Amino acid sequence: MLWSGWGDPAKAAPLPDTVTGLLRDLLGVKPRDTRPLALDDLSVPEPALETGAFAALADAVGGAAHIRDDAESRLRHTRGKSTPDLLRIRAGDTADVPAAVVLPATHDEVLAVLRACAQHGLAVVPFGGGTSVVGGLAPEGTARSAFVALDLRRMDGLLDLDPVSRTATLQPGLRAPEAEALLAEHGFTLGHFPQSYEWATLGGFAAARSSGQASAGYGRFDDMVLGLTLATPEGTLDVGRAPRSAAGPDLRQLILGSEGAFGVITAVIVRIRPEPRARVYEGWRFASFEEGTAALRRLAQDGPLPTVLRLSDETETLVGLAQPDAIGVTQNAGCLAITGYEGTEEDTAYRRERAAAVLRACGGTYAGTEPGERWAHGRYSAPYLRDCLLDAGAFAETLETAAFWSRIPELYAAVRTALTDTLTAAGTPPLVMCHISHVYENGASLYFTVVSAQGEDPVAHWAPAKRAAGEAVLAAGGTISHHHGIGTDHRDAYVREIGPLGIEALRAVKRCLDPEGLLNPGILLPTH
Repeated sequence: MLWSGWGDPAKAAPLPDTVTGLLRDLLGVKPRDTRPLALDDLSVPEPALETGAFAALADAVGGAAHIRDDAESRLRHTRGKSTPDLLRIRAGDTADVPAAVVLPATHDEVLAVLRACAQHGLAVVPFGGGTSVVGGLAPEGTARSAFVALDLRRMDGLLDLDPVSRTATLQPGLRAPEAEALLAEHGFTLGHFPQSYEWATLGGFAAARSSGQASAGYGRFDDMVLGLTLATPEGTLDVGRAPRSAAGPDLRQLILGSEGAFGVITAVIVRIRPEPRARVYEGWRFASFEEGTAALRRLAQDGPLPTVLRLSDETETLVGLAQPDAIGVTQNAGCLAITGYEGTEEDTAYRRERAAAVLRACGGTYAGTEPGERWAHGRYSAPYLRDCLLDAGAFAETLETAAFWSRIPELYAAVRTALTDTLTAAGTPPLVMCHISHVYENGASLYFTVVSAQGEDPVAHWAPAKRAAGEAVLAAGGTISHHHGIGTDHRDAYVREIGPLGIEALRAVKRCLDPEGLLNPGILLPTH
């Protein structure tokens, strides 16, 4: 992955002239006046590992060949891929660089690494695809002198597949495309396709409670997980003996979303489904976001549910972000909804016909398959677009939330207002776009995209807007995150969301599993 951006740089396309003109005329974006830093331009501190610590880690993972302390490897494991993360690394800020990158191959080697780190006073940051956008890979508030990145890429196998139960046991370092390829050899799919799909890993999906773009049909990742193995400084925790159980609280739910703070996920048992024989994606237009939201709620509550169901507001539709491959192309007015159907030929045709009747009854106008196919083709391209916007001198970032259906209108208005007012007051009036990204019987997720001029200090200019948006989310009854997670960026708001007793309960778990606080200090939970 590109060290200063997202993914494969060869996939990044330059912005159309219409977009650069819009950025200049509407938002006052000015072209960069300095060349971007190259990797070799960055000054990286010398590795902070003592000789004894290096030897202990090498012994834990089968030799020094599986430890990397060169500057490039350490830089590529510095922070995640949020816009502030990228702006800081592009400016040469290497304050959060790990002392070394350690690559275990087995569960036992992970346990051995944790023992070595405890012995030598090192913090540990589990590292999958490096796609965190909430500060999930930069520890804070630790008294330890250094930390290591625990890169799980060597743990990339399919350990077991049970076609009768339709389950698969997968290692955490598998990237999503690799997992899909392994399952396809047996005629199955996981069905988890988030925007980070090309780079994120199975362990990361579980650790952050990921939600894919086809969640209406396949469910969130935490819906898919049936069992987990967790390596902790205190030993191994295996959870999940059956699809459901009444044997006390479900410890799977404690591990899911724990973001590496309680332990390192070394295996996941997931439910799988037969590969779909048919896939159809199409577009529908609604006169307003309110009308389209009502239509999505009708499908979510009364059915039939498409596999993919999302709705862009008027601004996102007008700009073209509903179809990232169509940015800069003049769009029709109103709001664009994307519906997708995957499954057997019979099931796909049945749901598509019935859903179309519901959408028409709710005021929708069929726009054909072209918008859906364009969305499907560009479904993973938005992060590349973000990088191009940064290159052009714009600031672009996303945030998401969720709430019950009755609170969605207030939540939508409150977050838009908070972002617009805060950034406008700072002299960088924004373009704020939104779409409903995931739907449930009882509520939905709102995903906001913000574009503005960068200002004199783009990281500092975003911080108050992010705080204001978080305040608006909590005041309107939303959750601080639907699928990005907590990290450090959402930690303070998370404390408010679950309250002091909730935080103390989680700290008690942390003290039990990680009594010395080795794992992801400051991530998810405050250190004090």
